[in-house]
Amino acid sequence: MFALINFVLFLLITSYAVYLFASLVYSRVTYIKLGVKSNLQKDVKVRINEVLTNVFGQRKLLKDKKSGIMHVVMFYGFIILQFGALEIIIKGFVKGFEWPIGLAHHYFSLVQEITTFLVMIAVFYAYYRRYIEKLNRLKRGLKPGLVIIFLSALVISIFMTLSFEHVWVGESDGLFSPISTFIAHLLGGLNHQQGEIGFYVFWWIHLITLLSFLVYIPQSKHAHLLFAPVNVLMRDTKPLGKLHSLDFEDETIEEYGVGSIEGFRQNQLIDLYACVECGRCTDMCPASLTGKTLSPMNLIIKMRDHLTEKDAEITKQSPFEPSFLFDENPTLTSLNRHTIDVAATKEKPKLIGDIITEEELWSCTTCRSCEDQCPVANEHVDKIIDMRRYLVLTEGKVPQDTNRYFQNLERQSNPWGINRNQRMNWRDELIDISVPTVKEVESFDYLFFVGSMGSFDKRSQKIAQSFVRIMHKAGIKFAILGNEERSSGETARRMGNEFLFQQLCMENIKSFKKYHVKKIVTICPHTYNTFKNEYPEFGLEAEVYHHTELIWSLIEDGRLVLRNEVNEKIAYHDSCYIGRYNQIYDIPRQILECIPGIELMEMSRNRENAMCCGAGGGMMWLEEKQGKRINVERTEQALILNPTVIGSNCPYCLSMMNDGVKMKDADNEVKTLDITEIVERAL
Repeated sequence: MFALINFVLFLLITSYAVYLFASLVYSRVTYIKLGVKSNLQKDVKVRINEVLTNVFGQRKLLKDKKSGIMHVVMFYGFIILQFGALEIIIKGFVKGFEWPIGLAHHYFSLVQEITTFLVMIAVFYAYYRRYIEKLNRLKRGLKPGLVIIFLSALVISIFMTLSFEHVWVGESDGLFSPISTFIAHLLGGLNHQQGEIGFYVFWWIHLITLLSFLVYIPQSKHAHLLFAPVNVLMRDTKPLGKLHSLDFEDETIEEYGVGSIEGFRQNQLIDLYACVECGRCTDMCPASLTGKTLSPMNLIIKMRDHLTEKDAEITKQSPFEPSFLFDENPTLTSLNRHTIDVAATKEKPKLIGDIITEEELWSCTTCRSCEDQCPVANEHVDKIIDMRRYLVLTEGKVPQDTNRYFQNLERQSNPWGINRNQRMNWRDELIDISVPTVKEVESFDYLFFVGSMGSFDKRSQKIAQSFVRIMHKAGIKFAILGNEERSSGETARRMGNEFLFQQLCMENIKSFKKYHVKKIVTICPHTYNTFKNEYPEFGLEAEVYHHTELIWSLIEDGRLVLRNEVNEKIAYHDSCYIGRYNQIYDIPRQILECIPGIELMEMSRNRENAMCCGAGGGMMWLEEKQGKRINVERTEQALILNPTVIGSNCPYCLSMMNDGVKMKDADNEVKTLDITEIVERAL
């Protein structure tokens, strides 16, 4: 009778738990389907490689070695323990059941016990990091602690169930089940009947905990167990530095950008349920670090809750209702039409303004630190830019400084509004060197795209002049567009003005084609990124080089010989758009290491972990009104090393670091130089 009751209860409770789990997962999938169809590229090999690398290889998680190892133990531990968990469940119906694998079962038991012990250690370490070490990026309280309680109960109940089984059955092999056998010895005073009672008590504790956790998963951050692998598989495989374009010729489009949660693409909405809430993104975000309201993790969480609550308010559909699971469109069931009518009369919170503030959107430097750190391949930057596009193109709501920037770009094709006919004035100091325009030469190998910073900014003009001297020294045939050059439009695009970007893009490409440009070199990583990764979509057919790439190739070919000693201690700063966007880390360092006398110093945050200077995403042209200035924070990180030079490879970065050095009253001791200027001194 007991066996029958036990089995019936097991079927009822397990079936109901699985049903609730399926209903909740289905509801999340339904919410995701509210988004716009993604139309992803069918890069099967790339996607499989991403899954192997970041899901099974846990590459991103291991960026933080301590928590990475902890999660690897949990990830593979629970995969291994599923085989033992199923065996334990069967033991509740078949006394002393073991998988029929002969003597191999001894080793199976040993692996299960060792794995359970390692998972228990990992769970305790998770508790330590969250509640004792109290890492800032980790949330505390009951909700985050529930998972630790669940996991602790699972691993402890495994050991206790097996230990009481040893007492009940009267058999144990201490060599292959050392921990449960040891606990069984401590329970040695119990008889077989008491052992049976203890077995079923902990068997049910294990089962109820397992099923409760199953139902809890889709409703918590642990939904990432389901959605993170899908997110990695379904992410955009476009170049990291490429944004999605808007089609301004499509007359059916009524608004541009994304102003409601349903306006995001479906693969973007998967991000929301894939989020682990680990806080790594926020921990690395320059805006968050310096006291701005933006937190990439909170941005995702708020959007996730908004998506869940928005659809739940409309449907009011309980997961207990069978129609919720099987109806083709649960948001339009006959049971809910009255609810929809009532809900429609209430004012719903707006995505931009109520859920995500404009201050958050305009704090982002688009540096991609958040995305680089995210272990589940979430993409924060494109969502922020999509919402910026809505503010700029649909609502016309932009900060005053941004509006002035757009006007100057439209009128004079530079951020300052300086007369475009002065674009070539930077050549005046190059007395003995010719800088020809494309009209003045019959042929050239490289088009030197000077950019607005190199053309108009006094400090950046020195970078352009140094680079010209280097190319002249190496015998490079080059030319410039002169007054026909336009802004690349990169910053306008990341500030949300896609229309202005496409206008400038097409004007530049028209000039490139007119003069049969085959190779382009630029001193600006932002221009480099947009030419290399974004312009090809609009018709650019040319090789694109950053000036450090060209300089390094000239050194390798022996066309540049760096003989002169440059006795400087250089703290090198990685530009986000060369580094995280285009994975160029070694070339600038190799150049500096070739120069006699240079001592290359690495900041605590370097390479892919380097902190942004604060200029990207249009922040170069916006006043920081919250918290500490980002460039000052980054400058302080450099000054800790006591360098004589802060080195860079980007006019934006150099300008920001130069301002930071002045604000720290260190400009008499520390210089800020571009790599071109350092190389020129070594020639």
